Amino acid sequence: MASEGLDRRAVVARLLAGDERLPVVLGLGATTWDAAAAGDHPLQFGLWGAMGSAVAIGLGVALARPDRRVLVITGDGEMLMGLGSLATVAAERPANLAVVVIDNERYGETGMQETHTARGVDLAGVAEAAGFPIVRRVADQAALEAAAALIRAAEGPVFLAIKVGTEPLPLVLPPRDGVLLKDRFREALLGHR
Repeated sequence: MASEGLDRRAVVARLLAGDERLPVVLGLGATTWDAAAAGDHPLQFGLWGAMGSAVAIGLGVALARPDRRVLVITGDGEMLMGLGSLATVAAERPANLAVVVIDNERYGETGMQETHTARGVDLAGVAEAAGFPIVRRVADQAALEAAAALIRAAEGPVFLAIKVGTEPLPLVLPPRDGVLLKDRFREALLGHR
């Protein structure tokens, strides 16, 4: 799969469109930059240097705030590093959590080496085997539109694996201050630090 997939920036912008009250946990690297390109806001918590933990953090937010929908957007490399978190999500079954993997089959942070998804590992299959009740593989615009609706409406947990192209994109960096990111996310989510 080379640059034939969906445009990652357009995908992330579509998933984030229409609701700035949605808490979003973003995986290390490109998904954080994609969200910043769509418009950074306090309920976006991007990870810096915490590879493999986006789903676990999103699960914690979903369990702490069952009254709110929670979205995790991460990459395939980051998800591969945190596969065990899929089993924990499936066991806990938070109805308010959606996990989206933006899969370009590459480790973008370290030089675009192929990830295991380029060699046949099926992250959606892993989520299904773990016990996610709603799993979708997305490779075209029609499937993306249907999947975007699931994020906000389906009783989850929901897992979406979205195939995107590998073309390099300019960096759009959100704040890189971890304390600032934590404090603003906490305040936006809970009303206090």
